[in-house]
Amino acid sequence: MDLPALMPGTLYLVATPIGNLEDMTLRGVRTLRECDVVAAEDTRRSGQLLKHFGIARPMISYFQFNEARRSEEILERLKRGEKVALVTDAGTPGISDPGERVVRAARAAGLRVESVPGACALVAALTASGLPTEEFHFIGFLPHKSGQRRRQLEGLKGVGGTLVLYESPYRIVKLLGELVEVFPERRVVLARELTKKFEEYLSGRAGELLEVAKKRQLKGEFVVLVGGAAEAGPGEGVV
Repeated sequence: MDLPALMPGTLYLVATPIGNLEDMTLRGVRTLRECDVVAAEDTRRSGQLLKHFGIARPMISYFQFNEARRSEEILERLKRGEKVALVTDAGTPGISDPGERVVRAARAAGLRVESVPGACALVAALTASGLPTEEFHFIGFLPHKSGQRRRQLEGLKGVGGTLVLYESPYRIVKLLGELVEVFPERRVVLARELTKKFEEYLSGRAGELLEVAKKRQLKGEFVVLVGGAAEAGPGEGVV
């Protein structure tokens, strides 16, 4: 079966591993191998990924603080007919990572954008959490300032479905403390080290998980899932 060649003047959004290098899809590897240039959030990190798969392609940096300038350059490359692959450090570009700006600009300019799907932490965590998946709301990272975080959480009280947030290991205790105050009876799931050797899911009420987090040093990036109002109920301990 002949695989379709990459199309000139196309921006390819290539999902990369969120932990395990085997998260990388065959299509993703081929796209990186056949593109003209790779726009990477961190060229050193992406360079290691390319090296692992035996890929040698030119790279340019594309991260939060140079998005505007690099977006213009990427659009010029696309208009010249180049095939540009956009990657972030882990997961799917544009999901709590750079990418949204250049996609919006490319669409507005009438240029072609194609997703090369693969690993995404929020989907991996949600589907394995045991919480309802028919309706969910992705919040991403909460603001750093306490007042803004609290206001956003309070505003989510009336939202139906499962809430999905990202959090760093440095603020997970703080977040659990906030969830104790805002969602004391909701079921909460902590998913960490996804697709890595020490992947772990912890489930319980926020107060129960807070006690665990105070006793253990929980490492890795977290996906935090909060059940909807229907998931509230008496605690049964952490599982």
